[in-house]
Amino acid sequence: MSKREKYEEKTEKLLIPIAEANQVEIYDVEYVKEGSDFYLRCYIDKEGGVDINDCERVSRALSDELDREDFIEDAYILEVSSPGLGRTLKKDKHLSRSLMQEVEIRTYKPVNGSKEFTGMLKSFDESTVTIETVSAKGTEEMVFARKDIAVIKLAFDF
Repeated sequence: MSKREKYEEKTEKLLIPIAEANQVEIYDVEYVKEGSDFYLRCYIDKEGGVDINDCERVSRALSDELDREDFIEDAYILEVSSPGLGRTLKKDKHLSRSLMQEVEIRTYKPVNGSKEFTGMLKSFDESTVTIETVSAKGTEEMVFARKDIAVIKLAFDF
């Protein structure tokens, strides 16, 4: 297990009782380096969405626990926020909740000359993701190997 994975796992364990006490759910936890800074990002959600007060309460409580446990060696910036409208779908639970919704998929390598696809999430398993696309030719199901997907996220229009 990498340092990143250990930090994410330990943080999520600390976050579970805090999330329950604040009636929010943990969407994701990630520890990333951007430029010269490390970020510990915790995404929370609830029915109807979270607001700034939810994020603040969870952030304060989690910050206290992280200070008490002090297991992260690097200096880091703690962020607690909503996963947003165009949320990334990393885990099976995210995909399950997004079935029959429009998603955007970006692949590492071109597929039929493109690396970006939009369609209705039809199904998934441990190795594939299937979407239904609509074009002038009609509807078509496209199956992607999960290992070939760089990112999959909810699509949203303004």
